[in-house]
This record gives sequence, C-alpha cells and structure tokens, in this order.
Amino acid sequence: MRRIRAAVTGAVSLSLAFTATACGGGESGEATPKTLTYWATNQGSSLEVDKKVLQPELDQFERETGIKVKLEVIPWSDLLNRILTATTSGQGPDVLNIGNTWSASLQSTGALLPFDAKNFKAVGGKDRFVDSALGSTGTPGKDPAAVPLYSMAYALYYNKQMFKDAGIAKPPTTWDEVIAAGKKISKGGKWGIGVEGSNLSNNIHQVFVLAKQHGADFFTADGKPDFTSDGAVAAVKQYVDLMATQKIVAPGNAEYAQNQSLSDFAKDRTGMVLWQTPQQTFASQGMAPEEWGVVPAPVPSGTPGQDQQTNSMVAGINMAVFKNTKNLDGSLKFVKFMTSDEEQILLNKAYGSVPPVKSAQKDPAFADPSLTVIRETLAGSAAALPQVPEESQFETVVGTAVKELFADAAAGRPVTTESVRAKLEKAQQQMPKK
Repeated sequence: MRRIRAAVTGAVSLSLAFTATACGGGESGEATPKTLTYWATNQGSSLEVDKKVLQPELDQFERETGIKVKLEVIPWSDLLNRILTATTSGQGPDVLNIGNTWSASLQSTGALLPFDAKNFKAVGGKDRFVDSALGSTGTPGKDPAAVPLYSMAYALYYNKQMFKDAGIAKPPTTWDEVIAAGKKISKGGKWGIGVEGSNLSNNIHQVFVLAKQHGADFFTADGKPDFTSDGAVAAVKQYVDLMATQKIVAPGNAEYAQNQSLSDFAKDRTGMVLWQTPQQTFASQGMAPEEWGVVPAPVPSGTPGQDQQTNSMVAGINMAVFKNTKNLDGSLKFVKFMTSDEEQILLNKAYGSVPPVKSAQKDPAFADPSLTVIRETLAGSAAALPQVPEESQFETVVGTAVKELFADAAAGRPVTTESVRAKLEKAQQQMPKK
C-alpha cells in the first residue's frame, strides 16, 4: 500500500463478514445506471490532495460515458472497518480501492465480484497486468477478487547530507551495512533509521520480508499459522533489535503510527527509512529531490532476488467491485477507465507509484531512477504477503506483538529470543481455528 495505514485495532472480525449480504451500489443502495459510488484510498499527503488528483479524472469519465461518479476518499485508519461493515450491511459503494494485502481476506466474505475471464475481458484483459501485481489479487487458484491499480515496493531512502556529515561513502545494501551506517549517524540527537513501531501493517511488512530472508514464513503451505518457527522469531527479533540492541532507532519511534518517521527523515533527524514511494510526502515536508537518494531495500548479503534474497513485499492498491452492485456495466467501465494506459500514467505519476499495467509502465515518466528501483524490485525481488482469508487477523495479532516488543525496547526492558517467541505464540493462539 502506498500510504501505510494506521493500526486497524478493533477491526470487525472477518469471520462475521463471511455471510455477506447484498451491497447495494451507492450509499443508499439505490444507485441509478448513470451513477456510481467510489471509495478511494488515501494515497496523497492529505484527503484533499487525493480529491484534487481524482476529481478531474472522474469528470472525464462522466464526459465519456455519461456516468457520474460520487467520490469518497477514506483514511486508512477507517477503511477496513468501513469495507467490512459494508459487506454485512448492504450499504456500500459500487467500486472501491483495497490494500492488496486484504484481497484474499475480503474475497472470503463473498462480497466482491470475481474477475473471471468475462469480467477481465470487460476491463481490457488479464494479460495487461504484470504478474507480481496479479499475485496479490486473491486466493491462488481462484478468480481474482480485484484488479491492480497502483504498484509499490519498499526501498531504502537515505539522507545525502547526513551520510556525508557522518563520512559514509555509499548507501548500504546489506543489513550489516545499514547497522554500521546507522551507528555512525546515531549521535547528537540524530538517529540512523526510522520505524513506525505502533503501525501494525508496517510491522507486518517488515517482519514478513525478514522472515523470508531467514528462510521462513508466517503460514504453512496449506495456510495454517506458523508464527513461532525459528526463522519467524529471528525475523521479529532482528527488526526490534534495531532499537533494542543496535540502538540506531530512537525510542520514541515505538509510538509512531502516522508516518512520523517520514517527517523525521525530511527534517534531518533520521538518516534512513524503509518505505513505499514517499516522494510526495518528502516534498510536502519541504525536502527537495536532490536531498535524498534511494537504493533497493537491504538483504543479508549479495544482491536482491528470490527466496532468502527477497527484499520487499508486493505493495499496492487494488480496485474491486461489489458483487451486487446495481450498475455492473458502469462499474466495469469505470475499472477499465482507471486501468487504461492514459489514466495509469497520470495517476501513478501523481502518486509516485508504478503502473501495474505493462504498457503504461514503459512510459518515460517511470524511468526516473527512484522509480526504477521500485519497478526492478517488483519484477525480481518482491514477494506477495500470504493470500489467505486470515491475513487481516495476522496483521492485527502479529503486528500488535511487534508493537509490544518495540514498547519493551523503548522502556529498556530486554527483548530476548524467549520473549519474542512468547509474544508470537500468544498471537498464534488468537488466530481463528481451522
């Protein structure tokens, strides 16, 4: 996801949404064939910025089709609850954006339109989309529950002046180099790298990748939770140890959940940050493009690739249609419009993301070095988060475990292999039983 969402604590349980009722096209459930309701995710630096980006395109769609689109941009902190409520109440939009990590979870409610061959044909064809983006559109072996809209990946952003002041000649590419650079920077009130310790989703994204690098996963091949394997425990400990042991993360980061680490980076308080396409936020904080650099996210050694050389999850936004919309034809026309080459180039350029549409990705706008890093990561070294119905609960319980461990580190309490394993064992016990 482009903007890392705040912790979805207290989210409506997906198990309550399995008996999804009709979702009705428009907020009142009474949309006409010439009206659509669209819930968009907050991709820009504010909800107002998103409206300014999107409204001209929705007006263009209306001119082309005669269909008016009613737009609502929803903050990440509210979005999952709003979607789950819509699946049970029948009061939802026709078309909506979802974080791609939620695809399988929301698919399991039965509320989203399956993109079978017929529906993919209506929006221009499945083969238009890159494989890595399609890998996060629903449960493997089933028709996707959504189509990709914006693609992102994690990269390591570094403050050029802070690196120069610390005598660091080149940006790090391995975790050992990240730690070494971080220790040179971490003095005089400045810190090596920023984290969002209270952001459950960000926590999951980071420890998922580290688990891959340790040869582990958080689910077995048949979809059962496996949170306490040696590799998963080592991954969580490695991440929290950036604060607890290596001391290159400020203790206050344990409470960060609203992109404060990006502000610290832009204000020369932190030398590095792992993030998804933060260019727009840097600019809004007054940071010029020449003040920061970007390299692929770190790996244990060597260069990024597959399996234990994975260095990012496949991040992004998908576009879904509620199955029981009263304007299916109009909804599919809107999805086709939003995933057209012209719109893909315009919107992804505006948000600093990469088009998941192959032909749009070739546009010169995405040849910028910072986007090249993202594009190459998605093509060669990113992995999709587990596409299982329980993914949302996984984010909540394991993300919370990491949050609690960061709180321990910030308070000076020891973070040991045993304490990490205990937190993860408790998290696994909170998962739905199969």
